[in-house]
Amino acid sequence: MKVLVADDSGVMRKIIIRSLNACGVSEIVEAADGSEGWKAFQQEPVDIVLTDWNMPEMSGLDFLKEIRGSGSDVPVIMITTEAEKGKVIEAIQAGVTDYLCKPFEQEELRDKLEKYVAV
Repeated sequence: MKVLVADDSGVMRKIIIRSLNACGVSEIVEAADGSEGWKAFQQEPVDIVLTDWNMPEMSGLDFLKEIRGSGSDVPVIMITTEAEKGKVIEAIQAGVTDYLCKPFEQEELRDKLEKYVAV
C-alpha cells in the first residue's frame, strides 16, 4: 500500500509517517503542501491520501478538489485542526472520504485506514 502525506509541518509529517510505519505502511510519498501533493498524485498512483487543510500554495481542501476533479475516487482523509461543523461539511461537500482531528492517536489513524485500505 502506498500513502501520500501532504502537510506543511515537517514535524506533523514525521508523526503521521511514524504512525503509518507502526501500522505496517512503508511506501509513503511526502508533500510539503497541496501543490506538491497534487504534483506527486499525478506522477505516481497511491492507495490513499492523508492531507492537512491549512497549507501554503494550495490548501488541503483545494488539493482534495483537484483530486476529485480529476475523476479519482482514491480515499482522502483530512487530518486537521479544523473541527468546526461548517468546515467538516465543506470538506464532505468537496468529496473528502473521512476526517481526523489533530492531535490524534495512532489507533485512530489505524481505524480510519482500515475502513478504506488493507493495513
